Amino acid sequence: LFKMCPGRVISKLLCSGEKEVDLAVQSAKAAFKIWSQMSGMERSRVLLEAARIIREQREEIATLETINNGKSIFEARVDIDISWQCLEYYAGLAGSLAGEHVQLPGGSFGYTRREPLGVCVGIGAWNYPFQIACWKSAPALACGNAMVFKPSPFTPISVVRLAEIFTEAGVPKGLFNVVQGGVATGQFLCHHPDVAKISFTGSVPTGIKIMEMAAKGIKPVTLELGGKSPLIIFSDCALENAVNGALMANFLTQGEVCCNGTRVFVERKILDVFTKEVVKRTQKIKIGDPLLEDTRMGALINRPHLDRVQGFIKQAKEQGAEVLCGGDLYVPDDPKLKNGYYMRPCVLGNCTDDMTCVKEEIFGPVMSILPFDTEEEVVERANATKFGLAGGVFTRDIQKAHRVVAALKAGMCFINNYNISPVELPFGGYKASGFGRENGRAAIEYYSQLKTVCVEMGDVESVF
Repeated sequence: LFKMCPGRVISKLLCSGEKEVDLAVQSAKAAFKIWSQMSGMERSRVLLEAARIIREQREEIATLETINNGKSIFEARVDIDISWQCLEYYAGLAGSLAGEHVQLPGGSFGYTRREPLGVCVGIGAWNYPFQIACWKSAPALACGNAMVFKPSPFTPISVVRLAEIFTEAGVPKGLFNVVQGGVATGQFLCHHPDVAKISFTGSVPTGIKIMEMAAKGIKPVTLELGGKSPLIIFSDCALENAVNGALMANFLTQGEVCCNGTRVFVERKILDVFTKEVVKRTQKIKIGDPLLEDTRMGALINRPHLDRVQGFIKQAKEQGAEVLCGGDLYVPDDPKLKNGYYMRPCVLGNCTDDMTCVKEEIFGPVMSILPFDTEEEVVERANATKFGLAGGVFTRDIQKAHRVVAALKAGMCFINNYNISPVELPFGGYKASGFGRENGRAAIEYYSQLKTVCVEMGDVESVF
């Protein structure tokens, strides 16, 4: 398994049918009875052990993820680091989860209990398979829940390793279960009567369907969906830093990132110099074997997706955009990589707000540059989208930076940086980009429920 096989099958897994999904849910349900009765500190120790195993096996898991997804080993290591940090963070919170005591008149009182939901379902995307599984499972398990996780059928491998790690760390058997499959498997999970909650990361159309299915069982959902996020570059920015930010906002994981700042608004005063520098830097990005240390861009996930991204570039040209660099297929010199799904990262100039490449999520290494003149104008244009996942601002004027991000209708905003994901901070979107939050203390609210208890210390006064 541990060699690159671009364009070839590396493993075959059976799809989980209704019977297998039910077995997984029932197994998780049985484990939940044990896990939910453990103290927060007991759960904390298990999560810390899982984090330790991931940290010790960082290189092996990162290599597995690179083969699983196609991203560079450099990026995969970062993903694995964020994963064990996520488990450590929620291990730290597990022992502190509590309700509150409220004093009532006459010596009576009330209190709240923070209780787990039960068996939660996690449905992951193919761009960050291992990391997304940790983002969903860590808060779920910290709160005392069980989880059945379905990875994308395009990246089924690394999540199985996570399940093994949880078992090695000491979770009850079946507490974190993995099922494999596509649409049908997801439907069985969403409709299952013993599933208490669904957390999904993926496309808007699929998110809509999951929400519809969950509604029939009145199941709470967390949806982390797509984006077409604005990155605003003011003329008073530190230019080199802004260029770095634009590259980070567009080309991580081959551009296959939901919160990418793919609409790059540049103040007209610096449009030419900024564009020239971005193009120069983009052309230097090393593409090829993602297991090589100096590779910074690997292969896209599969042939249909590569064709889709290229279709967006073709349409952009037809609508008047100018391809300033890239956009074509890339064939590495290494013959064993010749069937890989590689393309050169693309920068589009002469873009307007009404172009398809500016309005729709491409989910590939394609940056659209748009000029602007005033702060008021760019904020209005930045918000003129159905999405609201992220947004970024580059400026030396800190008052302007805070003013602009306050006006952006987006759930995750960046000032003078982009695409950093500290597990301590909540992550999620506005509008069609979904609702609910992953990471931070906010995630606890989405994996637990409050029970209120009212205690009367005197006699009940009847009104009857």
